[in-house]
Amino acid sequence: MKFFLLLSALGLCWAQYSPNTQQGRTSMVHLFEWRWVDIAQECERYLAPNGFGGVQISPPNENIVVNNPSRPLWERYQPISYKICTRSGNEDEFRNIVTRCNNVGVQIYVDAVINHMCGEGGGAGTSSTCGSYFNAGNREFPAVPYSAWDFNDGKCKTSSGGIENYNDAYQVIDLSGEAITSSEYFGNGCVAEFKYGAKLGTVIRRWNGEKMAYLKNWGEGWGFMPSDRALVFVDNHDNQRGHGAGGSSILTFWDARLYKMAVGFMLAHPYGFTRVMSSYRWQRNFVNGQDVNDWVGPPNNNGVTKEVTINPDTTCGNDWVCEHRWRQIRNMVIFRNVVDGQPFQNWWDNGSNQVAFGRGNKGFIVFNNDDWSLSTTLQTGLPGGTYCDVISGDKINGDCTGIKVYVSSDGKAQISISNSAEDPFIAIHADSKL
Repeated sequence: MKFFLLLSALGLCWAQYSPNTQQGRTSMVHLFEWRWVDIAQECERYLAPNGFGGVQISPPNENIVVNNPSRPLWERYQPISYKICTRSGNEDEFRNIVTRCNNVGVQIYVDAVINHMCGEGGGAGTSSTCGSYFNAGNREFPAVPYSAWDFNDGKCKTSSGGIENYNDAYQVIDLSGEAITSSEYFGNGCVAEFKYGAKLGTVIRRWNGEKMAYLKNWGEGWGFMPSDRALVFVDNHDNQRGHGAGGSSILTFWDARLYKMAVGFMLAHPYGFTRVMSSYRWQRNFVNGQDVNDWVGPPNNNGVTKEVTINPDTTCGNDWVCEHRWRQIRNMVIFRNVVDGQPFQNWWDNGSNQVAFGRGNKGFIVFNNDDWSLSTTLQTGLPGGTYCDVISGDKINGDCTGIKVYVSSDGKAQISISNSAEDPFIAIHADSKL
């Protein structure tokens, strides 16, 4: 069914035993390519007040500057050194976001790219975000320092020794031209000294891990666990190609409906620790039927990343999309916090694309992704009363700006959702009771 295929395609949640977030906060947001100064402000003015537990940030380490194409998003994954110096900001600004976000109960999760350097086609010179010298072809990165002896060559079994087909998982996993898994500095834990580690108060959430697929006992062997605050999640950046990682194109009305429903389902379901994407806007351009802007970098003026401005209606401006500020997504983050620990129950579906389920006696959600209206009586599991639907509106001063849902003393409610509604789903929870 198209609804469930969409949900599985998003892939925005993962299983994790302890995300190290503050008690009662069950989600994080990926502020993709945001500047450090903007993240600090967002933690204080929006994320903490709305129950977000953490922020995943883009890689903070020095990287190569790519000018053709002009400053694409993937240049952040082409390291030169472990100096904190990128288009998001410098080390002082980075320290500032860690302190300010942690002070309001929001963790910083680093997208740490530490097991490979820039591709061998990166050239040589000082065209890097901190000006450090490198020679990619000779595998020289003196700012670490790494030399050719530190690289694990010969694993990618292609004629060129590099990736020739990004649709070939084995080539992507091996990626020999960048891997540094044989390095003395890497293997004995020296790289654990990288400045954005746990000793600065961050939580290491994600390593760009396509080159470590064959490694064993990496956590203990590398000495990356200086305290119980360190959390590691290995991910494969290159395997995310084509799955919407990175920026967001201009969504149509119907695209946005499906996106909000999929994120709503993820946030309502008890599985895993959830992550919401917050991105930027661009207009796609096509040349001979090919999308030429698929990896465009953040909004910028001559290469300088734009400030994330906030409009009077609380949405973002300056070409930033900020999906985490959409009412539907923000309220579902709150929904997830309210129902945390409650069982998954009262599942209902019509055999097609209308589904509903509850979370104990704390929350209930209904979706209509069919081409016809939904109208039925459902068991919500909630106590009797009148509830504010947090998808269509907000509970403000004891009243609701959206749809009101009446739950009878037996927990049942009459639910009606038009297939042409702007957001064809309804969510109610204990704190939205009027």
